[in-house]
Amino acid sequence: MTPDTPRPEFSDSLPGTPMTLAPELLAALHRIAATEHLLVAMDFDGTISPLVDHADNARPLPRSAAAFAALAALPRTTTALISGRALASLRAVASPPAETLLIGSHGAEAWLGPGSSELTLDDARRELLADVRRILAEIVEVAPGTLLEDKPAGVVLHTRLAADDVAEDAVAAARSALQGRSGVFLTNGKRVLETSVVNASKGEGVTFLRQATGATAILFAGDDTTDEDALGRLVEGDVGVKVGFDFTQAQFRVEAPVQVAELLETLLRERSLAVA
Repeated sequence: MTPDTPRPEFSDSLPGTPMTLAPELLAALHRIAATEHLLVAMDFDGTISPLVDHADNARPLPRSAAAFAALAALPRTTTALISGRALASLRAVASPPAETLLIGSHGAEAWLGPGSSELTLDDARRELLADVRRILAEIVEVAPGTLLEDKPAGVVLHTRLAADDVAEDAVAAARSALQGRSGVFLTNGKRVLETSVVNASKGEGVTFLRQATGATAILFAGDDTTDEDALGRLVEGDVGVKVGFDFTQAQFRVEAPVQVAELLETLLRERSLAVA
């Protein structure tokens, strides 16, 4: 937006809530709200929910949850969560609206409504996954503060509670043991190393949801390095938002999940006017 470009008219923010989003992002939300079929796809941890030490304690910020649920109820509007969590874990902590589509395990799991098939592994992949878990369990035994999280197609090495040097050593040991092993896929995240026996990504999740919903534009927001795969699949007319200050290819950035709540509330107001 240039100084000579008229600024769009926006609805007032909530009483007592100052508007902190950049004018360029506000203009992008105003534009995308007018699309024919809008897909609002969000990462969960670090985006709708603040990051926490124990994954089971994560919950969406109340304002974000309320705005996200209201968006899900609007005409020609689809909401989705695209998470590294397994679907069972995502449902437990996010309590998503019934209409919300779910992509879990970094794209390896998908739920598009009743009747969606569950992820199943063949015998070879089940054996490989068991071997990966055994290797990681041996590392966790000698790395205080690290722990494992099981997923349907992978195992996550968590290092958030470990000292920095312990975390670095644990991840290095895991990579040394698993990198280059046929059928095992590794992805770095914030204080986690994701392992999977299914090659999938959040980017593939975004592309799949675009095709499945017929969306004419997508808003995606995420905070982690794994979200860059999704941001990289956005096209002209979409809006990508990075949460935090890490490197990103997103067009826009907000500081923290509290600004995501403001973003969703702003989009809700603009979309409600557009589909009225």
